Amino acid sequence: MNYPIPETLQEMLDLERHPVSPEIVASAIAGTIKIARDGGKTLDDLTTEVLADDRLLDANQRDWLRNILAQAWDAFTVNSEQ
Repeated sequence: MNYPIPETLQEMLDLERHPVSPEIVASAIAGTIKIARDGGKTLDDLTTEVLADDRLLDANQRDWLRNILAQAWDAFTVNSEQ
């Protein structure tokens, strides 16, 4: 099942109604980045915000998430320039 990229906080919250899957995670990451970019945030702003209050992830998981955010951010940058 394909999920659209959330464009609002409500659409992000609506993702909670679906079982966790790779598609839901990808949609949530894409939506988070889209909302942040639309709000004028930088990648550093977003990364700081996402990782600020995350006590569930160890150092390796935090690095993984940081890298995923950067890759997705770059993908949005490339796609928005086309």
